[in-house]
Order: sequence, then structure tokens, then C-alpha cells
Amino acid sequence: MAQIRPLSAVTPGEGKASVVSSLPNDVFSEEEARRVTERNPLSFLSVVRPETQFPVGQDPFADVVYEKAGELLRERVLSGDLIRRPEKAFYVYRLIREGHSQTGIVGLSSVDDYLNGVCKKHEHTVKKKETDRARHIAACRAQTGPIFIAYRPDEAIRAVTAQIRETHPIFDFTSEDGVRHTVWECSDPAVCESITSLFQRVPSTYIADGHHRTAAAVRYALDQREADPSFTGEEEYNWFLSVLFPADELRILEYNRVVYDLNGYSCDTFLEKLKEFVELSPLPSASVPRKRGSVSMYLRGKWFALSFKEEVLSRKRSTAEALDVSLLQDLILSPILGIEDPRASSRIEFVGGIRGLDELERIADRYDDAVAFAMFPTSLDDLMAIADSGEVMPPKSTWFEPKLRSGLFVHML
Repeated sequence: MAQIRPLSAVTPGEGKASVVSSLPNDVFSEEEARRVTERNPLSFLSVVRPETQFPVGQDPFADVVYEKAGELLRERVLSGDLIRRPEKAFYVYRLIREGHSQTGIVGLSSVDDYLNGVCKKHEHTVKKKETDRARHIAACRAQTGPIFIAYRPDEAIRAVTAQIRETHPIFDFTSEDGVRHTVWECSDPAVCESITSLFQRVPSTYIADGHHRTAAAVRYALDQREADPSFTGEEEYNWFLSVLFPADELRILEYNRVVYDLNGYSCDTFLEKLKEFVELSPLPSASVPRKRGSVSMYLRGKWFALSFKEEVLSRKRSTAEALDVSLLQDLILSPILGIEDPRASSRIEFVGGIRGLDELERIADRYDDAVAFAMFPTSLDDLMAIADSGEVMPPKSTWFEPKLRSGLFVHML
């Protein structure tokens, strides 16, 4: 059963939440991150992407860069841009975007839940990215980005959440991307104990977004345990910052792909090879796929509809194998386009569905023979079923929207 507990959080100072908080570190290119931090020096992005504080060309993995992150975090606390809240509390965090609303509970999840399989994952991590975030935690002595976690809905937890929302919020602002963020604090020991107890009957939680941050937090905890064999499990490093949402309130968007070349094939040969696995037809204009088993493809200024053939679909036994992103990877990206490991290839780019089809066209049009694939979104039910079975999805299978803000909550270790 899930173990969660309240935290003594570091949060933005009075009236500073909208200025200090930022989108997560991994949604920006370096160029985009530099623009944000130049425009707003107080943005928490400077802490989670500290290379922006150095000249262009700085190695982002140098020791001095991580040291800068810790230095900036401490400076923000000393200046009052961030404040330490003395009482242990849970927080209710609601996000609203374009009529969609989701409300989660901010607290600490157990490292042991991750190690024991109670907190489940659905994708592999990349060692380099995991190491980067672990070094960041060590330099800051803090977890600076919350993990986005889902759980199957529980009406008793929803009722407590609604009760806390009747109090006055500590933050309520609309960020530059149009998302309204509202946060309520609950430090009442009895209510906090009730929340902890209610989650103890939740059998599983699921990492929706933040696999690398979670793996980094767990790695840091294991390093600390090794250095201190007398650890009790109560130490702060044994818990990681998370926001837990009922799955029925979450929205997954598609995660699209652009491959920069056709792996040496001519356009005609590539299209012929596709026909072994898909029914191929031209589209009059850019269009997202309307159902599972279909993909929209952009090639040399034209859009095509791809539908996987029934005989192909019938051979896929597991939920993970039957995902559209898996079919694309296993039947097209790997054998035809030569993208055997999309986590390591420099020939592929992943584009979140929030950026739209225009962005796919813009990227593909920079190259002579690039091909773009617009996907049908993976469902929450599939995500949880795959995690329950111990399977994994291809990387970049899900894009959750809206994104949690970094800097609204920091967990000091």
C-alpha cells in the first residue's frame, strides 16, 4: 500500500509564486531556457537549468554548473524569494487549462514504495539523464521538481481534497502558458494523518511524468543509505516530492516524432516498404489521427493516413506491444528507418502534442527527407495496465498536460 507523508516545504514568498515558478527543466531546449531566464532572472528555471547562468557553450554537466544550482537555491531562500514553511503540511494543487481541471495532493512518496514496486513505472530511464538529476539533488541538497503521480480514484481522498479547498488558497495565479494554478495548505495534524491513512489503502501509484527525477531521487537515497548503514527510513532522503492525482482527472496528449532522414531510401521506396504493415492513403490537409491503430504522417510537404493492417495488430499479444507508439517503433522506426534505440539516436526528435501539427511541419521542413509522425494518444488505462504487468512503453509515449510548475514546492534534504 502507498506510503505518503506531509513535508516542511520551501515555497515562493508572498506574492512571488507567478514570478518564481517555472515549467519543468525537461520541456525546454537550452536556447529556450536561456531566453526565459534572461527575461525573468527570478525564474526557478535558473535553478533547475543552471547552465543558463554561464556563457553559451558551457558544459552543462560540469561540477561548477551543479554547484551554481545549489548556490542559487540558497540565495533565493536568503532573499525571501523562497521561504521555508515551518509546519509539516500537505498541499492541494489544482491546475486548470482550457476548461480542463485536475486536483492533486502534494506530499512525499516513499523511496521504498518505488523499490518494492508499489510506485510503478512504465518506461526505462536514460542513465545520463538520471545521473544529471541525481547530481543536481546532491548539489542542492534538495528535490526541486515534483514527480507527477497517478492513482486509481478514491472518493474518500477526493472528499478530503474538497474539504481543504474550502479554505483560503496560499497561491492563485495564471502562468504565461494560460494555466491557472491554485494551491491550498493543510497543516492540521488530524487531517494530515487522515490523508496518510487513506493512501495506505491505495494498492498502487503510477509515475505519470518524471521517471528520471524519481530514479535520481532513489539513487541519491541509496547512496545516503550506503554511507549511513544505521538509517531508520525516516530521514528526508528516503522520501521524494510528488503530486498525486486521481487518474480520472488526468489528460494525456500525443507524443509525436520527427525522423530527420529516410535512412538512405528514396521517398518512393520508403512508401512501398510501409505498405507491408499499413494501409496508406493521402490526406487533403494536416489532420490528427482519430482512432487507435492509425498514424498521420508528413513527408515532403504532404500528409498521409497510416492504418496498421489487421493481420499486424492480431500478432500483438500484450498491451505494450499493441500501443501505436510500439507499433511505429517496432515496424517502421527500427526496421525501416534504422532508429533501433530512440533514447540514444541523434536522428529522431520528440514533439509534445501541445505544440501542434504546425510544429511537426516546421521541424520536418528543415530537412530534405525528414518524415514526421503524429500519434493517437496513449490512454491512462493502458499506462496503468502496462505498469501493473511490469512491461514498459517506448520512450516518450505520453505527454501530460498541463505541466506541474517547478519552484512552487521544494523538498530540502
